Amino acid sequence: MMKTRLITTLLLLLFLAACNTATPEPTLTPTLPPTPTLAEVQVMTTSVPDAQVAARAYLDAWLVEDYPTMYAMLTPISQDALTEEDFTKLYQSVATEAALSGWEYEVLSSLINPRTAQVGYRVTFHSVLVGNFTSDTMMNLSLEDGVWRVQWDDALVMRELGGGNHLSMEYRIPSRANIYSSDGRALVAQSDAVAIGLDTGQVSPDSQNSLINTLKDVLGYRPYWLADQIDAWRPYGYYLPVADVSADALASRESGLASYSGVILSPFRTRYYFYEGIAPHVVGYMSLIQPDEVDIYKRLGYRIDERVGRAGLEYWGEEYLAGKRGGALNLVGPDGSIITQIAATDPQPAEAIYTTIDYDLQLRLQQSSALSEGMKGAVVVVERETGRVLAMLSGPDFNPNLFEPQNYNYSFLINNLYGADTPLLNRATQGVYPLGSVFKTITMSAGLESGLYPPETEYNCEYFFKELPGIQPQDWTYQHFLDDGETQASGILNLPQGLMRSCNPWFMHIGLGFYQRGMYTQISDMARAFGLAAPTGIEIGEQVGAIPDPMSEVDAINLSIGQGGTLVTPLQVASFIAAIGNGGTLYGARIIDHVDSVDGTTVYQFEPVVLGTLPVSEENLLTLQSAMVTVIMNPRGTAYDVSGWGARLTSFVSSTSIGVAAKTGTAESGSGKPHAWFAGYTYDTGRNRPDIAVAVIVENGGEGSQVAAPIFRRVLEVYYGFTSLATYPWEASVGVLPTDTPDVTATPEEEVAETPEP
Repeated sequence: MMKTRLITTLLLLLFLAACNTATPEPTLTPTLPPTPTLAEVQVMTTSVPDAQVAARAYLDAWLVEDYPTMYAMLTPISQDALTEEDFTKLYQSVATEAALSGWEYEVLSSLINPRTAQVGYRVTFHSVLVGNFTSDTMMNLSLEDGVWRVQWDDALVMRELGGGNHLSMEYRIPSRANIYSSDGRALVAQSDAVAIGLDTGQVSPDSQNSLINTLKDVLGYRPYWLADQIDAWRPYGYYLPVADVSADALASRESGLASYSGVILSPFRTRYYFYEGIAPHVVGYMSLIQPDEVDIYKRLGYRIDERVGRAGLEYWGEEYLAGKRGGALNLVGPDGSIITQIAATDPQPAEAIYTTIDYDLQLRLQQSSALSEGMKGAVVVVERETGRVLAMLSGPDFNPNLFEPQNYNYSFLINNLYGADTPLLNRATQGVYPLGSVFKTITMSAGLESGLYPPETEYNCEYFFKELPGIQPQDWTYQHFLDDGETQASGILNLPQGLMRSCNPWFMHIGLGFYQRGMYTQISDMARAFGLAAPTGIEIGEQVGAIPDPMSEVDAINLSIGQGGTLVTPLQVASFIAAIGNGGTLYGARIIDHVDSVDGTTVYQFEPVVLGTLPVSEENLLTLQSAMVTVIMNPRGTAYDVSGWGARLTSFVSSTSIGVAAKTGTAESGSGKPHAWFAGYTYDTGRNRPDIAVAVIVENGGEGSQVAAPIFRRVLEVYYGFTSLATYPWEASVGVLPTDTPDVTATPEEEVAETPEP
């Protein structure tokens, strides 16, 4: 039909042109131009490119936000009037203001003239805040040099944006949900809080000790470091940030604390992390949206002045904790008045997260300084039969409340969180370390399962491993001999005794034997079957470490004792130790117990996840378990250590009827002192508490039996409810280092186990 009309139009134009020619001389005969044939007219019309194809190309580029391609399709006049940067900002501003997750289009019509065209289309926008809405609009195009170019107009995005109109979103944000411990006590919730600080110039020296003791009652721990800092800063009158507490926790002692000269109490309201963070590396923290993140978060439906989850459960659970946001999208005129409301939705309540964290265990371990001040390391406690994480400590820890700008202490302390000791790093899940002698449980399992090294196999454990020419790696007994002049090499040992004595040459002998037989991956395969070099599945994220296949005899002996390229996380260690204790089931680690909606409906429920079964026979597993018991209970065991602290752990286990199987570890770190490891599990306790597995590491701490074993004992004391805790070898009293000033009433704790609370 269009072609017929075009032919008719051309013929008419030719006829009119002939009629309008000047009157010819009488002697001349008029000559009309030839009439175009149908074929010629078809060539003329089909040589013009399809404008709808060009329009679709422009709109397709918009779908993937390819703004450079879109801008290149504009007419030169449009490009002269609008820079590519401004063009891009116009499109992006609509996407961010409307919180768009995407859009789609449908071409409705097209009208083509020889040099211009119009294409009508409908855009359906998908907003995370207000749902879907549509706009019908028109694209004008010009044919230039045989190519259709788009004429810029604000209405290209939405018809309603013509004439200088713009979009404005009203946010409807639900309250952020709380995070709870396993028994329903809040770890973080909206709360009134108070920042505590001191005007050091006003603190009276006469009442200073009394003030510090009062602060101890308020905080639940002794701020031992205050005395020296007050004395140093008093001449200058500096402000000294101390801590922050919830208003409820301070209420009963506020008047007494405020009565001391120099005390400054600054209230604020916030999402408060109680006790300055219970399991802060698990719960995580929030911080303000940064300038370079504004567009990203606005597209997700956030106001630019909000705080968002950055780590731990605050990050993992953002979708649950933030709820479903709503909003009202308005069309606003150039004068700032609202023209119309385009779309609106109501918010949906957020959903609370209940963790597997044992509130009392976690808090008491933190307040008793299970990881003492200055220690870098981690403690992981998992339920042996399920993989539930009951406690997780990473040292140094941090106060998540310092990310709140309303906290008066924020500006004084926030930079400390980015120090060289990396307090924000969760060493329990993100720290990777050589495992050292704890790895020998895996090498022993590989030896037993191969049939080449049955339990009764004997080996002479000397000071040095002499089976490789040119090198003689030493046993730990040699260094002790150098230190004390008395420690003897372990001598003839069967395989379980080799584990009990943690004999390096014994396990190097196994690793080298496998390699020389061509069984190159016997140990590394076993390690992977124990869950190493693989995720545990914990919700808050983790490193997986590395288990290399040995490429040489030296690699083989290094792997056999957990050195070389072996890297593991403390969480992985706790998980496979639990599997040894529970009979071979390797459970995934979990930190979420359940997630509940506001009406109490459970939207997620914890279920144990089985990652695999240790490829160790029941008989061999029993052999391994028995050997791990002797590590603690046999006088020759490395955790017995009658010359040091280990005997106190043995005494505790013996006097409390808490069955414990464990393995010490001392892993060469590559710099400084070795890392101290201790990992074990409980069994047959006869107490009304689930059995647990515990992994402890102290970076550059020295020997596992001397440093990590005491921490392991404190975990058991707290978990089983003992009222008094044994002091560490390096403490003056529980939680107080010798260089600190202890309470005047403090006395060294009795190291014999107390009767547990009922």
